[in-house]
Amino acid sequence: MTHAFYVYASYGFAALVTIAVTVWTWAAGRARRRELAALEAAGIRRRSARARDGE
Repeated sequence: MTHAFYVYASYGFAALVTIAVTVWTWAAGRARRRELAALEAAGIRRRSARARDGE
């Protein structure tokens, strides 16, 4: 029983860190998409978009 607390606490901590990193990555991705949309709305385009459009 003494080891059970350590094992469960370790799994809980690992799950918490995994969830935190997932949420952090998701939130950062949303922020970058908003920044990209603002830049594109301001008329700033990506270089890859120019090559695709034939400019």
